[in-house]
Amino acid sequence: MLKINNISKTFFPGTVNAKTAIKDLSLQVNKGDFITIIGANGAGKSTLFNAIAGSFITDTGNIILDGKDITMLSEHKRAREIGRLFQDPMKGSAPGMSIEENLALAAGHGGWLSSINKKDKAAFREKLALLEMGLEDRMDSPVGLLSGGQRQALTLMMATINPPKLLLLDEHTAALDPATAEKVLNLTQSIQAEHNLTCMMITHNMQSALDLGNRTIMMNNGNIIFDESGEARDKLTIDDLLLKFKEAAGKALDNDRMMLG
Repeated sequence: MLKINNISKTFFPGTVNAKTAIKDLSLQVNKGDFITIIGANGAGKSTLFNAIAGSFITDTGNIILDGKDITMLSEHKRAREIGRLFQDPMKGSAPGMSIEENLALAAGHGGWLSSINKKDKAAFREKLALLEMGLEDRMDSPVGLLSGGQRQALTLMMATINPPKLLLLDEHTAALDPATAEKVLNLTQSIQAEHNLTCMMITHNMQSALDLGNRTIMMNNGNIIFDESGEARDKLTIDDLLLKFKEAAGKALDNDRMMLG
């Protein structure tokens, strides 16, 4: 479904600030996979997502999505098939537009009320009710007035209203309080299962990395050092992950942001 072949990316090459963020990385993602990705700061997790989303063109290698080479495709063209949520709830929606208009924009209506019929309104209201946040009664409210959790849940709904071929979740609950984060994660799992979405999720919560999805990847220094799924993954504990990191990286995982539970 997604094939990444030997991609590398160095920023500021040939200068004293040269930084190799990804080096000779290969990965195959199967349709319906829900992959959790962990690693210390600077491991290359978000850079990998940027490469997949087309935020830059890789120096080497190629990226194949559903049989199509998208290596040189622009970011906005990839966005038609790749959904993405960021850590910042303020990204991914238009704050000056209403909830209804944001949903219409995501659904392909152009975002204007004149193009939204009663059937659309009913469908939007039904979807919003699933969030259990009362947003179905605030469809005319500007998105900029929503809380971070409400906005992130709405953004998730926008990213999947037309199910993408691939959904990238870049620590999309990290900025939320624990209760809201849990609600958004539950919603994520529900939407992923409903549409059998192929999903990749970066997280700093090592327990979540084992509990969610069907496959866990660990990154370090711009490459994948651990990739586990199936029964072998089901048996893993956080201590196992820490040990496997030490074995693969040659050092202990030392990162204050990594949450152990």
